[in-house]
Amino acid sequence: MIRLTRLDGSEFYLNADLIEAIEATPDTMLSLTTHKKLIVRESPEEVVERVIAYKQRILRGPIILSEPAR
Repeated sequence: MIRLTRLDGSEFYLNADLIEAIEATPDTMLSLTTHKKLIVRESPEEVVERVIAYKQRILRGPIILSEPAR
């Protein structure tokens, strides 16, 4: 999930896997696989950066803070 901001300033979390396309019209419009469209304050580049960071966290797997007891 990535955190985004609606034009009214309210924040929400979006499943990044639902994003099909990102357009600058001049506002940033996200087209989702559900055929819904969302307009957000973040630039297309910011959205892409957040999606990449999210995917990297997923691929790294869980963070282990301590070694399990043997």
